[in-house]
Amino acid sequence: QVQLVESGGGLVQAGGSLNLSCAASGRTFTINTLGWFRRTPGKDREFVAAISWKGGNTVYSESVKGRFTISRDNAQNTVSLQMNNLKPEDTAVYSCAADPTGLGMRGWYKSFGSWGQGTQVTVSS
Repeated sequence: QVQLVESGGGLVQAGGSLNLSCAASGRTFTINTLGWFRRTPGKDREFVAAISWKGGNTVYSESVKGRFTISRDNAQNTVSLQMNNLKPEDTAVYSCAADPTGLGMRGWYKSFGSWGQGTQVTVSS
């Protein structure tokens, strides 16, 4: 099993930036894809971005493309999400997740078997 711990959330004004980090431990050799999802009360979990662990290929949701950048550090077993030009609608709990299959690059949350606890991001207008 893979354990994931997020950090870096907080409160920021619209137009500002935050960098989220996720540290993976445990059976990290099983990771194929790492992804970020977000959730707000009353809404379904939303895919944000994903990165393939070996090749570094990336995929983004349309709502964050051009503003967010996902990256990974294989040596440190971490994945980061740099969020720029934040908007109030980006307010959510952000969670990272690990997928052993590769299907996570399609943004399908059911392919992710390990999840972190999440970190709150709040963007004020």
